[in-house]
Amino acid sequence: MQFEMHDNVKGKAMSYPVTSQPQCASSCYQTQLSDWHTGLTDCCNDMPVCLCGTFAPLCLACRISDDFGECCCAPYLPGGLHSLRTGMRERYRIQGSIGHDWAALTFCLPCTLCQMARELKIRE
Repeated sequence: MQFEMHDNVKGKAMSYPVTSQPQCASSCYQTQLSDWHTGLTDCCNDMPVCLCGTFAPLCLACRISDDFGECCCAPYLPGGLHSLRTGMRERYRIQGSIGHDWAALTFCLPCTLCQMARELKIRE
């Protein structure tokens, strides 16, 4: 079998058997999962956020998206809020699942948005 090397020198392909798999080096790390700093129903802990979440939830969702570093239009996209919440959990290593995110956003949208806004405020 012939192949052409990057420096245009022809050589023979050599096969080397894999004798060991890559191992985790000291640069690999595992961190503990954390919880949300405030609960889902702790809306009144931050009254301005609570009022915004109650009376203008889409405005709060746009602010959350912008503060998280995403386009402020993301909440208007199908699945946008779910992606934001899941992304927030992944970035901050918060326990949970996509199913929990879906349930929170479906059944408690204002409270969930307030929780997300408080989390971003705390982690700034």
